[in-house]
Amino acid sequence: MPPGIRDGLKTYLSPDSVTYLKLNFLAQTWVRLNESNPGTTVNGELESQTVDMGIRRLRLVLSGQLTPRLYVFLQFGQNNFSYLSPRKTGAFFHDATADYALIKKHLSLGVGLNGWNGPSRFANSSTASILGLDLPIFQEATNDVNDQFLRRMGGYAKGKLGKLDYRLAVGQPFTTQTATAVPEPISRNSTYSTRNPRAVVHSYLMYQFLDSESNAGAGNVGSYLGRKRIFNIGAGLVHQGRAMWHRSAAGDTITQAMNLWAVDVFYDTPLNQATGTALTAYGGYYHYDFGPGYIRNVGPMNPANGVKAGQGSFNGAGNNVPLLGTGNILYAQAGYLLRRNLLGGLGTLQPYAQGQWSNYDRLADPMMVWNVGINWLILGNLSKLSVNYQNRPIFTTQPNGDITATSRRGEYVLQYQVAF
Repeated sequence: MPPGIRDGLKTYLSPDSVTYLKLNFLAQTWVRLNESNPGTTVNGELESQTVDMGIRRLRLVLSGQLTPRLYVFLQFGQNNFSYLSPRKTGAFFHDATADYALIKKHLSLGVGLNGWNGPSRFANSSTASILGLDLPIFQEATNDVNDQFLRRMGGYAKGKLGKLDYRLAVGQPFTTQTATAVPEPISRNSTYSTRNPRAVVHSYLMYQFLDSESNAGAGNVGSYLGRKRIFNIGAGLVHQGRAMWHRSAAGDTITQAMNLWAVDVFYDTPLNQATGTALTAYGGYYHYDFGPGYIRNVGPMNPANGVKAGQGSFNGAGNNVPLLGTGNILYAQAGYLLRRNLLGGLGTLQPYAQGQWSNYDRLADPMMVWNVGINWLILGNLSKLSVNYQNRPIFTTQPNGDITATSRRGEYVLQYQVAF
């Protein structure tokens, strides 16, 4: 693939090519069959399964090195546009930032609507290079509750100190009253507070043993398709004071901080330069503390909008599953890039697998969700067709109050991506 196409449309502003403007585009379209959670309804009608089509992500990115020290990044787009979505609404700015290199490569300071997040690698992803069909969504821990699709107004510092790549951001969360995912009312189980939000601190460090990764933008690459040799060990945290609250047994309001931390490893390398085979692998451990009993059910581009009274599960409607909560998480993913031009002029294949195991304090059983799939890289990430199967648990509240895993459901997705 010509590098100019792969890396976006670029125009240089100076003869030495140091300054430039670049335009990137991404569209990911899903066709899906989902085995519905128990009691799922669409507009009041019971649906044991749904078939739908939607735009999972749509992005336009304008970025550029306007001077040797000044970098700007604007991202506009939409997510989860399906047959249930309000029409002619939903597109918004994801990012609007500018940063200035005080010490080139070592220290840049920036400000604006940004997603320089911790505590882990995929807390903000380069979505055009995702290894699997979708991101490890649990790493987007506060998505649309007190941020705007992972972004908030604030300042950040980034840079490299030898092999160490670092980011530190301090931001002002949005009030939860304006959230897309409105928190539950205060109860014995922790939820987000509706009081004025305190500042949130994000940090993430990566020690890059082999090739160095770009940190021009906040999103981290999911797979390099054999173009680099990467071995990183990372660690990070997120802290927001007075972010959460719950009721005590005596009925008092207890307010506490949100504290998240993680350690992870990313490995991406060509295996055979002559044939083009490559390996991508990632894994990590994550400790999330949102307060006692916190759980959040998540269903990407949920194909349903209701549950029939008395027939539902703890998961809720459609494809919801308790992906986030207070507790401990193990996650791993791996993909193998088959030889170059395996399919002649139609590219090659990249099978992959992903798994999340979570031990949340509100659930009586561990939460395990896994995905297997294959990417048909027709022209790298510029033109890519993916087939994915996800298997998720169904949790049910028992008469004694325990929330146990009682069955499982599946989801089949065909995605086409165009990106440059």
